[in-house]
Amino acid sequence: MIEKRYIAQTDWLLLGISMLLATIGIVCIYSATRGFESAFYVRQFYWLLIGLAILVPTVIIDYAIFKRFAYPLFGFTLILLIIALFGGHTMGGAQRWLSLGFVSFQPSELAKITFVITLAKVLSTTQSDRWGMSWRELALPALILFVPFMLVARQPDLGTAMIFVFVFTSMVLIVKIRLRTLIVLTVGVLAMIPTGWYVIKDYQRARLLSFIDPAMDPLGSGYQTLQSQIAIGSGGFIGKGFTKGTQGSLSFLPAHHTDFIFPLLAEEWGFIGGVAVIALFIILILRGLDIASNSKDRFGFLLAFGLSALLFWHVVINIGMVIGFLPVVGVPLPFLSYGGSFLLTVLVSIGLLLNISMRKYIF
Repeated sequence: MIEKRYIAQTDWLLLGISMLLATIGIVCIYSATRGFESAFYVRQFYWLLIGLAILVPTVIIDYAIFKRFAYPLFGFTLILLIIALFGGHTMGGAQRWLSLGFVSFQPSELAKITFVITLAKVLSTTQSDRWGMSWRELALPALILFVPFMLVARQPDLGTAMIFVFVFTSMVLIVKIRLRTLIVLTVGVLAMIPTGWYVIKDYQRARLLSFIDPAMDPLGSGYQTLQSQIAIGSGGFIGKGFTKGTQGSLSFLPAHHTDFIFPLLAEEWGFIGGVAVIALFIILILRGLDIASNSKDRFGFLLAFGLSALLFWHVVINIGMVIGFLPVVGVPLPFLSYGGSFLLTVLVSIGLLLNISMRKYIF
């Protein structure tokens, strides 16, 4: 059981916003899938209940335990990623799913959590001088990034692979690395871009090109972005009204209940609804950063910061790609996009943040 002193430190604002966003997500999924397969929103509700059931032990178990078992947990998820790569089943053009018979899940979602935990452990125990981390000190964190990045990129799942990179970069920069190391690393990454262009799949190259000018292929690679922009623009200031949107209900907008749920929300709830949801995300992430800054130890700080970065990059990339500011790379929107594996990942992240917050004064 949770002691009363822990309950007193619970971040009810973080939990409340999380539940509000999850509720908005189910409502949007209902609107997006009505008339097609109404079970989508029901399944999302069931996943929410499962996620809340997992959230409870995530909050109760002292987060120091997760630090102790970081390497075994990370190793376990890498094994799952390998199994998914060579023995998983394909959905949406990517071999990223494992089936348990009655349900399928994405190991890459679990890997996001164990990646942040493991990286937080390594960075919290790294002793660098006042100039920051050197090449030698950066080697192990880089390896922790490289392995899941390659396994996920080979599925192929470019969006999730990039999430690993952005979260890694955020966490490494917050602990500080030497300027010379940062410059060389940046140049190295830029030098790899031409090679990466020929490694990625044809449809991924088409998406990147359509980002520059979606109108160059309005019925192909640019179709999704153009329809998304139409949905957002047609919502106006106050929206068309709940279930009154046409881009989703008439199937003009693909993936309108998953990665492109935000345009549907903006079409039905308008500019006001879109801004309100973005404001909720901003408050949520700021709460996460506040928990990080008030954590009782370095591991807690890095874990909370990493989880906040994980949520931040999902929000930024998803909204950026649906409004045409970023390429379409298949990154879902926390709480709102349909998907059980991702919803569990988000709720575990919230659970860990609550865990750290509840123990900030407990030594």
